[in-house]
Amino acid sequence: MSDFDDTPFNPDEQNPEPPSSPGEPSPPTEPLVPLLAGDPISYAALDPAAGDVGEPALPEDLRISWSWPHLLLFIVFWFVSQIAIGIAVLTFFSMERHLTQSQLKQLVESDPKLVVGTSVIEFALIFLFLYVTLSVLRGLPFWRSLGWTKLNPDSARGTGRWWAYFLSGCGLSIFVLIAGSKVKNADHVPIQELFKNRTGAMLLMAMAVFVAPLVEETIFRGYLYPVFARMVSSAARFFGLDFPSATRTGVAASIMITGTLFGLLHAPQLGWTWGLVSLLTLVGVIFTFVRARTGTVVASFLLHLGYNFMLAITSIIATRGFTHMPPGQ
Repeated sequence: MSDFDDTPFNPDEQNPEPPSSPGEPSPPTEPLVPLLAGDPISYAALDPAAGDVGEPALPEDLRISWSWPHLLLFIVFWFVSQIAIGIAVLTFFSMERHLTQSQLKQLVESDPKLVVGTSVIEFALIFLFLYVTLSVLRGLPFWRSLGWTKLNPDSARGTGRWWAYFLSGCGLSIFVLIAGSKVKNADHVPIQELFKNRTGAMLLMAMAVFVAPLVEETIFRGYLYPVFARMVSSAARFFGLDFPSATRTGVAASIMITGTLFGLLHAPQLGWTWGLVSLLTLVGVIFTFVRARTGTVVASFLLHLGYNFMLAITSIIATRGFTHMPPGQ
């Protein structure tokens, strides 16, 4: 029998120790770490040899099938769809109701049914674009490609169960409500115009709970986060950083970029009140950090769902079921 029979084989060990002599106990072997289960921050720190094996050594949740050309195409599609929807709405109402330009502007900004309807159409178009370009044309699973993988609770890696993320989102929402109340002119933002009646408020709350978390997490944390992380990581390696450092830099930069874009997306609704936009940016950064830490969009989705759910509950309680709207609304 060979002297190597009693020595455990470790595929990650590049310089194995010589086999122990007969009769001596084999040295304890460290358990293999599931590095490709997400969490690129810890992955880069735990795998210093990753720079020697190139692109395939990226964490699993950063191994995507698209890159910056697809991102450019996505941006162009988003702008074109926005313009097309706007033109269609303006044409319809100007022809059917013969409204003036100022009346059309007021309608677009204050009619909750129109806001919700156009938002749902826009979301549907974006999902159709992603489905066709990432799944149909490439033959890949749609949801898994966009980071919707199983959430595996692991206390050793700091990841919890689904209810922990949901409740954390509720707590984050309460913090933002308290902090937002201290912001000057926080009660005079465009989105408040949409809460003038019960029907509009209920529509917006329904979209916030049942639609927005799914769509926004898929776009920001599923699509944008990994592509920005890879782009920045590639640039960092071009300028001389080793693979682990470049990976950490890419992940950190992408967390900040997607968080900032998340805040700016909501800026028009908040009247570009920078105190509120900064709070929403912080929320976006936290969502993306959780996505990066766990390696799955499911975690950030649960956080987002809890956040919006608590906003809806507090709105319902404050207005007694949207029957007593705040003065001046």
